[in-house]
Amino acid sequence: MIMAIQKPAWLEALNSQKFFVACSTHENAKKNEKNICCLDCCTSICPHCAPSHRFHRLLQVRRYVYHDVVRLEDLEKLIDCSNVQSYIINSSKVVFLKKRPQNRQFKGSGNICTSCDRSLQEPYIHCSLGCKVDYLLRQRKDLNKYLRPCKRLQLSPDFFIPHDVDDEAMETTHSTIIQGDEPMGSSDSENLSMPRTEFVRKKRSELYLCARSASRVSDEDMSANMSRRKGIPHRSPLC
Repeated sequence: MIMAIQKPAWLEALNSQKFFVACSTHENAKKNEKNICCLDCCTSICPHCAPSHRFHRLLQVRRYVYHDVVRLEDLEKLIDCSNVQSYIINSSKVVFLKKRPQNRQFKGSGNICTSCDRSLQEPYIHCSLGCKVDYLLRQRKDLNKYLRPCKRLQLSPDFFIPHDVDDEAMETTHSTIIQGDEPMGSSDSENLSMPRTEFVRKKRSELYLCARSASRVSDEDMSANMSRRKGIPHRSPLC
């Protein structure tokens, strides 16, 4: 009696889990799409769930032409990805996770995928990781020879993990604003007496420095400034 070869649980999760759907745990949060696969829990999670899985092996899943892809560098730490065609996206090599059957029949020269009859470049014979796994299972080959031990797998440093503001942080910020060492009345009076300086850009890219005081400007000073004209330019004498 031939026993069926079992796939690892994390490999089955990569093939069965749905990614880029809203997370039910954080349904009211922003950026709650599931784009991470926790290999230890065998489930898909969103960036808001990542801190609670920080000690687990996490694999980032990306999206390309409506299909799930994974960086080849990360996947090579888990399983042998030889003969699987890779693609370059944002300067990173990625491979597709699942099968991508095509409607049109392949016509021409080149290799054909062993599972979905998709045209490939030489020397590749698998268009995705799922196609290679299915091919190995049909050939009754042991998957353990292709699996690689990986005890630690973390997300890339540039992966964005949102930091939610909890109630304690909001309460601390609120108390810091209210409880001050100096009275608010004295600071307001000092700010009103200080002149405010700003830059105003005129034509011909000239900058004029205008100092505005909080005190009221008289009508005489206003009329004098309006009627002032440019004088004759003075040049330095030639030596």
